[in-house]
Amino acid sequence: MIRKASLLLVGVVMGATAVVTYSQAPFRFTEPASAASADTYNQLNLFGDVFERVRSDYVEEPADSKLIETAINGMLTSLDPHSSYLPPKSFRDMQVQTRGEFGGLGIEVTMEDGLVKVVAPIDDTPAFKAGVQAGDLITHLDGEQVMGLTLNEAVEKMRGLVNTDITITVRREGLNEPTDITITRDVIRIRSVRWNKEEDIGYIRITQFNEQTFDGLETAVDELTAEIGEDNLKGFVLDLRNNPGGLLDQAIAVSDAFLNRGEIVSTVAVMPRKPSATTLAMVT
Repeated sequence: MIRKASLLLVGVVMGATAVVTYSQAPFRFTEPASAASADTYNQLNLFGDVFERVRSDYVEEPADSKLIETAINGMLTSLDPHSSYLPPKSFRDMQVQTRGEFGGLGIEVTMEDGLVKVVAPIDDTPAFKAGVQAGDLITHLDGEQVMGLTLNEAVEKMRGLVNTDITITVRREGLNEPTDITITRDVIRIRSVRWNKEEDIGYIRITQFNEQTFDGLETAVDELTAEIGEDNLKGFVLDLRNNPGGLLDQAIAVSDAFLNRGEIVSTVAVMPRKPSATTLAMVT
């Protein structure tokens, strides 16, 4: 059990990306929100008309579910860059990842200029052992171009049966030519907390915030305290470099372990501002 009074946070190595909130709570509509105006229903009728026109007249037959999913995402992304809709399969995939165990290569990725960019390889995974580096741009998967695929489609291709191989082609800063890296898929068990002692200071690295993070932090603090000795322990360095985020409740629990008072996180409304040209990262 972490005792706040006995802990001293010596320093935090900054560099982690924003923590992503995954919420499973249902929407609850208040009375004014549910009482839509006549104009709102007219707009919904317009949406239905456009939907039917696309279904009947588009040059290729579209999938109804894809049209509706895209429309929902369009509505949510117009609110802010961080709101999106997870269809059932994506939601299940997210739950698998946040449990800290899933099948694949072991890399955190995002999309940049149509290519898959490696945010960071996860320690002790096939990708890490094969030499994949943060900042690598993946251009091909088994010889197939990544350009034109969505991030979800690319991630789906990188996942597969355990003990099967995939060859990724990467562009890396400092190398003149793309490099092929063959990786054998494995079950990825993410150990989100690692630690060791540095003389009289405990070093704790948190690679991501999944369901095991706070328990791992408690274990790290207990073992380091016992190894160094409570009287000799000066404090802890908490390393968050290349941490892509994860579960908000775990990030709050970690913060709370080192704070005696004060607000940790809150949600406030701000005035909208003109969007800037930024690239949004996605945790996969």
